Amino acid sequence: MIVMKFGGTSVADAGRIAHVSQLIRSSTTEPVAVVVSAMAGVTNGLIEVGRLAASGDESGYQQRLAALEQRHLSTAEALLQGSELKQAQDYIRERTSELLALGASVALIGELSMRALDRIAGMGEKMSAMILAATLRSQGRPAQFVDATQVMVTDSTAGGATPQIEETRERASAVIRPILATGAIPVITGYIGADRKGVPTTLGRQAGDYSAAIFGAVLDADEVWIWSDVDGILTADPKIVPNASTLKELTYVEAAQLSYFGAEVLHPKTVKPLVERGIPLRILNTFNPSHTGTRIVERSSSPGNGPRAIITSKDLSAIAVTGSNDGWSAAVSARVLDVLARAGVDVLMFGQSFVDKTVSLLVRGQDAEHALRRLRREFERELQQGAVRDISVQQPVASVSVVGAGENDSFFLASRTFAALGKQRTHILTIAQAYSEYNVTFVVPQAEVDDTVRLIHTELGLGG
Repeated sequence: MIVMKFGGTSVADAGRIAHVSQLIRSSTTEPVAVVVSAMAGVTNGLIEVGRLAASGDESGYQQRLAALEQRHLSTAEALLQGSELKQAQDYIRERTSELLALGASVALIGELSMRALDRIAGMGEKMSAMILAATLRSQGRPAQFVDATQVMVTDSTAGGATPQIEETRERASAVIRPILATGAIPVITGYIGADRKGVPTTLGRQAGDYSAAIFGAVLDADEVWIWSDVDGILTADPKIVPNASTLKELTYVEAAQLSYFGAEVLHPKTVKPLVERGIPLRILNTFNPSHTGTRIVERSSSPGNGPRAIITSKDLSAIAVTGSNDGWSAAVSARVLDVLARAGVDVLMFGQSFVDKTVSLLVRGQDAEHALRRLRREFERELQQGAVRDISVQQPVASVSVVGAGENDSFFLASRTFAALGKQRTHILTIAQAYSEYNVTFVVPQAEVDDTVRLIHTELGLGG
């Protein structure tokens, strides 16, 4: 049995959903369970809906919701007919009504709690999974929509809940296995779950892959296939380095290293559930399905040391909270991290300098305005009194992580990487090296990142 997971770009519109349906129907492997992300951009749009509601912008969040509803309705209309279309339309409108009610509640309180954000942000998966299941049925393949809040049992942590594996296994046996037994395809929502009381939760941003791995583990799958928009895990972003090559096989450890340092094709938590069950993982390209992609296993058939890949994340923002000698302490850093955690902002990199009295943070560009607003509210008194001199942002910036395969890579990675940066005269904003010594990460102005990555790729001999 195979668990296939399709990301947001794979189900971004009607044409792509039709293509995914064809991929599933043409699969020679049976049975198949499918896990689906929200359509590309939808989760970010829903998060913005919650933030607009909390800020009191009633017309703003209602307009966003109307646009999201229309996008899903138009997609359904392009794919479905008759009773399947009517059922999908009703479901989409029900979810929109639910979102409008949630937005009104958030606006009334004037605060977007993490619990409310979980309920809002998880709606996209429900609508995309419903549409894909209906598309499969309309094309002659039995399929059933499965809302993961009825199967994925988690703790009650808002914003990044921890799955309860054994309880999820029991639910999967009761809900998903009977669907598979009939020969139908369960189409399951990724990213979301619910605690033991039935309160909706999410597994964290971009955690659809993690959902698929958990379902693969609890269903004792033979393999889990993650379908994205690239030919597996590559030595660099092919949009930056055209001759980047696909890493054909990686160990669980190597894949985990790459994902933790920003390989967007794989969520950092994905590997763990599969390691425990010894289940191989494949990374495949929805738009180039004949490519073998990357296979991730316990032991590689061609082990080796040396650099594995350069991971790049763009469209980031570097925020600095700068203090003075009056009242500056480590407690400021703790407050900064706490307020951003409560605001639902992921901090991708963090550093502090007691010499400069500065806390440095790296966040996604889409979160920068929200983060600045919450930080300035938190430190309003300190800003007035001069204990905090400034809260500023530099954008856009990009992070670059050079990731190796083994413990002996540390000196090689650092020395060769920074020698290349010296040749390029790159403006380095922040540097970090993991305790594991498998990688070195730095932040640069986004305008310089492409040339920098191309040079390092060549200097480290990663070209395909």
